[in-house]
Amino acid sequence: MPENQPIKQCAAYCLAQRFNMNALAELMPDTDQLRNIKGALMIEDNQSWSVIFAYGAIVHWNIGFERQEKLHQLLWDYAENPLDTMEEDNFTFALDCPTTRIVEDHIEIESSDPMLIFSLSQGMAQSIKLASFEANAITTINNTNYIPKSLAKDGRINLSRHEIAKIRGQLFLTKSDIILNYDLLDTPDFFWEYPEYDTFYNIAAKYLEISQRTAVLSKKLETIYELFEMLADEQKHRHSSTLEWIIICLIAFEIGMTIVEKIL
Repeated sequence: MPENQPIKQCAAYCLAQRFNMNALAELMPDTDQLRNIKGALMIEDNQSWSVIFAYGAIVHWNIGFERQEKLHQLLWDYAENPLDTMEEDNFTFALDCPTTRIVEDHIEIESSDPMLIFSLSQGMAQSIKLASFEANAITTINNTNYIPKSLAKDGRINLSRHEIAKIRGQLFLTKSDIILNYDLLDTPDFFWEYPEYDTFYNIAAKYLEISQRTAVLSKKLETIYELFEMLADEQKHRHSSTLEWIIICLIAFEIGMTIVEKIL
């Protein structure tokens, strides 16, 4: 890295499940400082950039904390299901380096080409969204890890049908939220039109291990699915047991009535 290049700050955040990009685009009209790129918004100002993605992520390049907070407040007004705890990842970067690479959370960038910055931001935004999925899956698994233990210890799950239904609903929401958004972890469509920038996206995606982490997330989803199936089987068993007792009671009642009639 050239010695005269100052170190700048870069930060990626996941703030919500999704942003209303149409409303944001209307609020911030298209100018030289704001671009709409394949459904994402890029705000540029004197070698400072903020890139907003529809799936609730934003990447800041050389943006001060106060400006970040101001933009985040605006985004939360147009957010769907804001996160209780936002995900955050921080880097440093320098421009006009001999080549583009990432070493120990420091990004060396060969030029200030906005499309290059946007390409790196794609990988960083995917990574922070993936971190949100990972946290959601881990929280769900941790909150329900007593279920297999209870089944192994007692042979049944010590929960009411109502409680089981609520947990099944939570498991379903976690699983469906991730699966419905799983396609955003693939290579973005942007690079079909701009293949010359695909290398820069791959630099970020490889460093942030998006492919490997996606595979691990799939394993976590399998665990959630197994818990879901376990609860479903328990609920079916309880329902069938209730029906069996009702049938037994009706048969006993009918036998009793027959005996009473014969005695009388």
